[in-house]
Amino acid sequence: MNELLVIFFCLAAGGTIKGVAGMGLPLVAIPGIAAFLDVPYAIAILTIPILTANLSQVWRFRAHSADLPFLPRLVVMSLIGIAAGTLLLTSLPARFLSLGLALVMLAYIALRLLHPQVKLAMARATAIAPAIGFLAGTLQGATGISAPVSVTFMNALRLERPKFVFAVSVLFTSFAVAQLPSLALAGILTWQRLMLSIAALVPVFLGMRLGQWLGRDMKPGSFDRLILAILAVITVKLFADALF
Repeated sequence: MNELLVIFFCLAAGGTIKGVAGMGLPLVAIPGIAAFLDVPYAIAILTIPILTANLSQVWRFRAHSADLPFLPRLVVMSLIGIAAGTLLLTSLPARFLSLGLALVMLAYIALRLLHPQVKLAMARATAIAPAIGFLAGTLQGATGISAPVSVTFMNALRLERPKFVFAVSVLFTSFAVAQLPSLALAGILTWQRLMLSIAALVPVFLGMRLGQWLGRDMKPGSFDRLILAILAVITVKLFADALF
């Protein structure tokens, strides 16, 4: 029962972050669930909530889709990368995946703390988008989280918030659509887990509603520090599970 409450909280917390920042659902929910279950199970449970939440944001910010020339290349190559990452997900031991996810989270935290305030030119971003997309897709397929690559890349462009949220949501929607059949064929997304994934919509969307309300008053800097603190605790737990 305690584990179920923690998983519910992780889903709601991920939804809250999604509501405030337009992203972050898998960053909190997947590591939190994987701390008690395993990474493939966590990814399966988040499949439907991630798809639904991102579709809603694509629709909400559809008016800001112009002047994003890198996005098609990024999406196409990320879908190719997902296939490679999904193979890793089914072939690697659970402890190895937990360690890999912990390293991913540690890298993300370090990037958030140390990333220099530089702006990536749009022309340069469009040129390197295929390579970034493939790396992001591979990471997404193997761990369920691509943010250390994809979000850092888009953050370097210094996009306005509506464009940023639209671009991230398009990419994450593509990931979710591509992984549905891949996870099913690999035996990761079973009918039982699909039902749990649908049930997970409840805490996720409750969290999103709360996040939309909190986002009106909370300073971005304060919320970012809170996110990093939560992720740091989860990362330590995953390292402990993988190494001891």
